[in-house]
Amino acid sequence: MNKIKLGFSSCPNDTFMFYGIAKGVFSPSFDLSITVKDIEELNKLAFKNLLDITKMSFFAYFKVADRFKILNSGAALGRGCGPLIIAREDIEKSNLKSKIIAIPGRNTTANLLFSIFFPECQQKKEVLFSDIEKEILNGNVDAGVIIHETRFTYQEKGLIKIADLGEMWENETGYPIPLGLIATKREIEKQGREFDVLLKNSILYSYKNRDKTMPFIKKYSQEIREDVINSHIELYVNDFSVQLGEEGKSAIKELYKKAYRVGLVKHFYRDIFLE
Repeated sequence: MNKIKLGFSSCPNDTFMFYGIAKGVFSPSFDLSITVKDIEELNKLAFKNLLDITKMSFFAYFKVADRFKILNSGAALGRGCGPLIIAREDIEKSNLKSKIIAIPGRNTTANLLFSIFFPECQQKKEVLFSDIEKEILNGNVDAGVIIHETRFTYQEKGLIKIADLGEMWENETGYPIPLGLIATKREIEKQGREFDVLLKNSILYSYKNRDKTMPFIKKYSQEIREDVINSHIELYVNDFSVQLGEEGKSAIKELYKKAYRVGLVKHFYRDIFLE
C-alpha cells in the first residue's frame, strides 16, 4: 500500500492534538506522510482527493460526504467558541447586507454559519484567517468573520464584536457548534479506524504532556504568545475532541440538515460517521 496522506491544520488545537502522531509517540501500522496547511487549503486538497485522512471544515465535509467518513476523535465542537463577526465600528446586523465582509474561506464552517444566519450578505471577500483583522483596519472590508487565534486578539487592536455566530447557533438549536472534523476516505475505513484510536491516544497524551507540545505548536502558530495558544487549546479541544458521543453527532447532523434545507449543499448522506 502507498503511504496514507494525512493533513491537519497549523492551528494550535490541531498541532496540540496531533503532536503524539507527528512526533512518533504513536505510530500506525501503515506508512504515513503528513501535510500541515491552513484549514481552507486542506478543504481544497480534500476536494481534489489528494488527502486520505484529513482535517476539514464541516461545510467542506458536507460537500464530499460521499467520499469520506467522520472520525470519532479530533473534532472541534463546543459552546462559546463559534466564529465572530467583527468591525472597526458598530454596525447594525440588519445593515451588514450592504457591507463588504471578509470570510476565512468559502468552504469554512464560519462561512456556512454566516450564510445561514445572514443569507442576504453577498459581498464577501476571501481572506486568510490571520489577515482579516488587518483587512478591516486598513479599510479594505467593512467587517469580517474571524476564527482561531484571532478570536482572542481582535479587541487588543481596537475592533469590536458585531455578532457571535456560535451563540446564535446555540440559542436556536441548543446544540454545541460543530466547527471542524477529521475524516477518512471511505475506501480505507480499516486504516481510518486504526488511526481514530491513535488520535484519541495522542490527544490524551498531549493533555498529560502540555510542556512538550508547546515548541511544536509555536512552530506553526500565527500567534506565539503562550497565553493565547493555551486559551485557543482550552476553547477548541475538549471532550468532543476525544470522542464525539451522541450529542456531538446530533449537533453535526443538525448542521448538515440546515445546510441541506437552505440549499447550501446538494446531497444529504446518512452514513457519515466511522463506526
